[in-house]
Amino acid sequence: MKRLAFLIAMLLPLLAGAQVKLEEKIASSFSAKMGEHYQLMNDTISDYIASAMTRAGTGGLDIDTTMMNLQKDPAALDNALKYFYQYSNVNRQQLIANLRNFGFSTNDAFALATYTEKKFKSDSKNILEDKHPYERSGNRPADVAAQAARDAAALKAAEEARAQAAAAAAKPIVTKDSAGNTITIAPPPPPPPAPVYNMDARNLMKIHDPKTLYDLYGKENITIRNTTDVAGNDVGEAYVLFPNTANELELLMHADSSNVLTFTQENSSWKFPYGIKVGDDLQKVVKLNGRNFRIHGFEWEDGGTVADWEGGALEGKGVEVLFKVVNSGDPKLYDAVTGEKKVDSDSGALKKMGVVVEKVSFTSNPEK
Repeated sequence: MKRLAFLIAMLLPLLAGAQVKLEEKIASSFSAKMGEHYQLMNDTISDYIASAMTRAGTGGLDIDTTMMNLQKDPAALDNALKYFYQYSNVNRQQLIANLRNFGFSTNDAFALATYTEKKFKSDSKNILEDKHPYERSGNRPADVAAQAARDAAALKAAEEARAQAAAAAAKPIVTKDSAGNTITIAPPPPPPPAPVYNMDARNLMKIHDPKTLYDLYGKENITIRNTTDVAGNDVGEAYVLFPNTANELELLMHADSSNVLTFTQENSSWKFPYGIKVGDDLQKVVKLNGRNFRIHGFEWEDGGTVADWEGGALEGKGVEVLFKVVNSGDPKLYDAVTGEKKVDSDSGALKKMGVVVEKVSFTSNPEK
C-alpha cells in the first residue's frame, strides 16, 4: 500500500505536466461552430476573437478565411481558443459557460476548457492583462453589405464636412486698408483633398490584374522594376507602390494567382500581415511565431534569412524574413553568427547585437 502511494505521489507531477491533446473530433466541432457563429450578424464572441487575432497579427492574410476554416490551421485554432479564454477573463468556469452558450455539450465544453487552460496556463497573467475593449471585426461574410453601407455613409459624411469647410474657406475676407477704406480680399483656392487609400496590405493579395491595382492606387503612384526575394535572388519584375517613400512595397503577381508582397521600408503606414514589419526586433518575431526558430548565418548564402520556423505559428504561412545585425562591433560575437551555419534565435550573441527585420515578404497560397 505504501509503495502504491509512493508511485502515485511520483506520477502526479508528471501527469500534471503532461501535454494535453485536443481530440480531432472536438477540434472539428470547435472549428465548425466558430465558422457558424462568425457568419452571424452580431455574434460578440466570434467578433472579439477575430478582432484580437487581427490585432495580434495571427489572423493570417485573410481573417475571414481563417475564421471559417480554423481546423485547417492548428496554430490559428489554438489562438482562437486563447482569445476565447481571454474573452472569458481567463476564468475556467466562465469559459465553460461561454462554450455552453456557444452550443457545446457539457463534456465537450469541459474538454475544450481543460485543453485551453493547460495550453495557456503559464501565460494566463499576460493574456488577461492584454485584454482589449470589445470591437467589431467587420468584413464578415454575412456583414459585407452592411459594412459597405456604413462605409458609404462615412464617406458621404466626410465629403459633406469637406464641402462645408471649403465653403467657409471660400468666403472673401473683408478688411480695411491704412486709409480706412473697406477692401475685400478673395481667399486662395482650397487645396484638393488628399486621396485616401486602403493601407491594409492583405487587400493586395486579392488583386490579380494591373488595371485593378492602378484604379485603386493611381498609376502615378506605381512603377515597375526588377526585384529580388529576401535572399537576394532575382525574381523578375514587380509592381512598386509608392516608390521611394516610407510606404514603398513591391507586389509580384504570379500566373497561379499567388501574390508576393515585399517590404523594405521602416515607418510604413501599411497594416502588415501577421503583425511583422521592417524594423521589428528578433524577439517580437519569436513571440509571433510562438517558439524559437533558426536563421542562416550572416555573410553567407541566404545569410540572415529564416532557415526553419521549427513548427511555429509562421510555419507554412508564406512568411520570409531577412534580419540584419545592428551592433556588429564585437568581432567575437559577430563570428559566432556568421558563416555556413544555422543560428538559433535564442542565441545570446544575436540578442546582444540587436538583430532586427531588414526585409519581409508574404506569399498568398504558399506551397505546403
